Amino acid sequence: MLKTRIEADPELAELPSLAEIMRDHMVSRGVARRAFAVLKQEGVAEPIPGGRWRIVRSGQRVDPRPLDQRLADIIRADGLEVGQPFPSASVLAERFGVSRPTITKALGRLETSGVLAGGGQGRVRTVRAVPTREERS
Repeated sequence: MLKTRIEADPELAELPSLAEIMRDHMVSRGVARRAFAVLKQEGVAEPIPGGRWRIVRSGQRVDPRPLDQRLADIIRADGLEVGQPFPSASVLAERFGVSRPTITKALGRLETSGVLAGGGQGRVRTVRAVPTREERS
């Protein structure tokens, strides 16, 4: 059922949640979890933070580093400088294919480490420091 859906939709990047699978296919939690385990074993999908699953396509390179390290790379990749606004959690969630709460946790780690400043509901995060390669690894 899931594998067919993945093959049928090449644009699909993330699988439905465990609860959605249970509801849509009227299966037990155990059956849904076994389906995810088979997809993982076959290399078709992998778990991501937030209890979701990402689809792994042939030839697709997946960055195994923690999300906060990948977010810190945005500063250099987008040419951001100290004092400039950092992308919002919603934009980052879309860009990385994870939930906003997952992004918020990673952004919190960057704030704690001094890379970002600000944040919180309705407040724009700004770049506080440009991390060096040694700090990111």
